[in-house]
Amino acid sequence: MGEPHVLGVVAGPEPGGRTAAAVAGVLAGAERAGASTSLLELSQVDADAVIAQFAAADAVVFGSPVYRATYSALLKDLLERTERGKWGETTAPLQGTAAATVLTGASGHHYLALGHLRDVLAGFFAVQVLSPGLYLDHGGYVDRSTLIEASAALAAAHGAALRDLAAAIAASPALQGITPQI
Repeated sequence: MGEPHVLGVVAGPEPGGRTAAAVAGVLAGAERAGASTSLLELSQVDADAVIAQFAAADAVVFGSPVYRATYSALLKDLLERTERGKWGETTAPLQGTAAATVLTGASGHHYLALGHLRDVLAGFFAVQVLSPGLYLDHGGYVDRSTLIEASAALAAAHGAALRDLAAAIAASPALQGITPQI
């Protein structure tokens, strides 16, 4: 496989902040495990620019703050624009890709939003999603841009596991060949 590439996508309304810190923690773990990484924030780049990067990524970290018990409108818009190779679409840039989900919120009350995002990625796009997802509330941070030690270690573990999942997918024609069913 060589060195896998992991793309981090932050779908918060402002650059930086808690979600960006959490995604950066996952990317740091992937780097320590031997992956190259890059980070794009939807508040700074157009969704089409992010979609163009999907095809070059072996894995994607999807990060979003939780609003009203679900991921952000920016992430929803990105996923709505991403083709999946069905119904006349000519590309499926996420199919057969490894993904990690990172959601952040004010409290643990929104933890279950991870399941909805995982279902969309796995069922609709045929992405192999690392489980469980990573959810961090405000208690997981020193400040708005710094993870506490335990959160940083957990994020790094997710990054290393994502790198391993990407390698497993690359070695498996069966995993690469799974497509969305509908």
